[in-house]
Amino acid sequence: MLHVRSIWNGAISFGLVSIPIKLVNATENHSISFRQIHTEDGGRIRYRKVCELEEREVTSAEIGKGYEDADGTIIPITDEDLSHLPLPTAKTIEIVAFVPADRIDPLQMDAAYYLQAGGAPAAKPYTLLREALKRSHKVAIAKYALRGRERLGMLRVVGEAIAMHGLLWPDEVRAPEGMAPDTSVTVRDNELDLADALMDTLGEVDLEDLHDEYREAVEEVVAAKAAGEAPPEAPAAPSSGKVLDLMAALEKSVRAAKESRGEASDSEQEPEAAEKAEVRRLPQRKSAGASPKQTGGKKSTSTARKSTSTAARKSTAAPRKSTAKSAQAAKKTTASGSTARKTAAKKTTSTAKKTTSGTSAKSAAGTSAKATAGTGAKAAAKKTAKKATPRKRTA
Repeated sequence: MLHVRSIWNGAISFGLVSIPIKLVNATENHSISFRQIHTEDGGRIRYRKVCELEEREVTSAEIGKGYEDADGTIIPITDEDLSHLPLPTAKTIEIVAFVPADRIDPLQMDAAYYLQAGGAPAAKPYTLLREALKRSHKVAIAKYALRGRERLGMLRVVGEAIAMHGLLWPDEVRAPEGMAPDTSVTVRDNELDLADALMDTLGEVDLEDLHDEYREAVEEVVAAKAAGEAPPEAPAAPSSGKVLDLMAALEKSVRAAKESRGEASDSEQEPEAAEKAEVRRLPQRKSAGASPKQTGGKKSTSTARKSTSTAARKSTAAPRKSTAKSAQAAKKTTASGSTARKTAAKKTTSTAKKTTSGTSAKSAAGTSAKATAGTGAKAAAKKTAKKATPRKRTA
């Protein structure tokens, strides 16, 4: 990094503290560039800078800047004119605020630079700013001028250095209006579960392990052509039919991710097994003390059944000794139930007998009363008849 050429020299303005720094590119472009050629003979196609007035090619030293007015007039602007701009950021990175890092939208981030301390006098204030950023867990928002325009920047700590990300102005970021689907879509919970499973299967990755495979493939093609050999053929793309079911696509993706990571196991068939699973009910166990229902002992029978079922459940969970005790308890309960039924039956029979005898007695009493009443009436009638008959007198 010490041998990298700086692209801008200035200072960081941190309140009344000034930190001399050099601006160095923090990124490199490793993409392969191509030249334009004439396809018939391979000749280079070049762009020449020609003056329209003199109709001749000019060198870079003869080229300057100019602003084209609305009427087409060109107004020359020199580097000296730009160096006297009435801006405090012409040669200064002016820190204007400190904000949490999550306040910065990644859409605003542009090019990245390292800020290198400019000599020994800059070591102390440079370290002070770096440690202040570390302790506050914030980033600094700054304004600076570079390549003919004022820009917005974000300063943060990277390792033991201070880095600056160029930021787009807020009005340069387009709003995402019209980007989301217009159709109303409902996402089910099981679809989200499969998406989560796919994310977990893919897992995390160390960014250091990622590389530009396209650039490597282009280098292989260039090397083969330079050696007069046929370029390597591209591998056949895996055949994948059109998947209409989102659930099927997610399940297939989870299985493929597990196979690529060498994690193929029975667990990858869980979604299918879940769909084919059946629920079977176990047959109910018969109670040991169950007996036919009787009219006179419904309550006793239900009590015996409850006791028997409770004893059966306890005997299943308990050891063998408690099982024997529970069985004996069940027998006693059943016996008491049957005794209750017999007692209730006897009471019912005796009640019926009493009722029958009472009814017979009433009937007999009524009959005898009727007979007595009839006999008395007849006797009274005879007496009345005797009194009413006149006696004959003897002359």
